[in-house]
Amino acid sequence: MTGNKQQAGSEPSEFPAAADEQELPAGEQPVDAATVDDELQDMGKAPSAAEAELLLHRDAMLRMQAEMENLRKRLIRDLEKSRKFALEGVMKDLLQVRDSLERGIETVDSNTPVETLKAGKELTLKMLSKVMSDHGLEVIDPKGEVFNPELHQAVSLQPSAEQDENTVIDVLQKGFRLHDRLIRPAMVVVSSKA
Repeated sequence: MTGNKQQAGSEPSEFPAAADEQELPAGEQPVDAATVDDELQDMGKAPSAAEAELLLHRDAMLRMQAEMENLRKRLIRDLEKSRKFALEGVMKDLLQVRDSLERGIETVDSNTPVETLKAGKELTLKMLSKVMSDHGLEVIDPKGEVFNPELHQAVSLQPSAEQDENTVIDVLQKGFRLHDRLIRPAMVVVSSKA
């Protein structure tokens, strides 16, 4: 009994003596059976914890998708409203011009002097011009300016000794620009060499 003889004061070992004598790789600690059992129980719980986390993320994703869909629908609805009522302010202002024209027509009779009719038309045109400028419409009246093909449409060329070449001599129809966007080019007569 020399090989399995226990020394006095030492506790009995669960593993044979040969197992105690095996060397562990550097940095590793001996593993206790109770620790291994605890880790195995934790691993059994891990899938349920992972499933719970997966459900949380899935729920958050579904909520986010629903929120994005609601936002998309709200934006479409707002865009339709803005398209539908975009001209509301302009129309309200134009109603004043229309009212002025109606009053002018109602007051005209065979005894109305031409000067009064002309003055009424001038006031109405002034009202209309103010409404247009208040909403960003700019008149292009380039008489005497250098011809600009981006803003002007040349209808004809006319030889002129008085004007420099490519100068607008006459404006047949004024042009209009709305917030830097050309709505209608000015129709002009341009000077050429005499």
